[in-house]
Amino acid sequence: MSTQKDRAAAPATVAGQSGSLQAPPVALLDKYKGQEFEGIYSTAVTVSGGEAEHGRASGVARSDDGNLNLELRLPAALGGEGGGTNPEQLFAAAYAACFHGALNLLAAKKKIPVHDATVQVSVAFGRDPVDGLFMLTADVRIDLPGVEKSVAEELVRSTERFCPYAKMARNGITSIVALAT
Repeated sequence: MSTQKDRAAAPATVAGQSGSLQAPPVALLDKYKGQEFEGIYSTAVTVSGGEAEHGRASGVARSDDGNLNLELRLPAALGGEGGGTNPEQLFAAAYAACFHGALNLLAAKKKIPVHDATVQVSVAFGRDPVDGLFMLTADVRIDLPGVEKSVAEELVRSTERFCPYAKMARNGITSIVALAT
């Protein structure tokens, strides 16, 4: 019996062999009925401090598979020189990509043709009035050209409930912070 994890992985293998990029299977929308979190994919990114010994100002971010390897730079608005990617851009890109993918899966399941859809996520880093420290805000804007407004609104609301990044932004995330041994 194949698991949801197996069904999700199968098309990626086929796509990788054929050399063509394909969307994930609509089977990813199947409800999971387990009692515990079931991981389907995981990754790790390590940030080192770079020249300034400060990950945000001069860090290097590398993924465990080597596909991500980029220099981080403090934006000019925060007193840095800019000239590189910053954590807010990475978060905005990840959120937008996940939301876009979820939107397209749900549209495919409902047989709603969406062409040239875009998702723009604006992330702001700023002061938290509750504790005086820092916080992030995100503004997600979706453009669905050619889709009737009421259909587009329903699709966006469904995606907001389904997208893991939207759920994380709304409900928080399980996060374990510990000193490496």
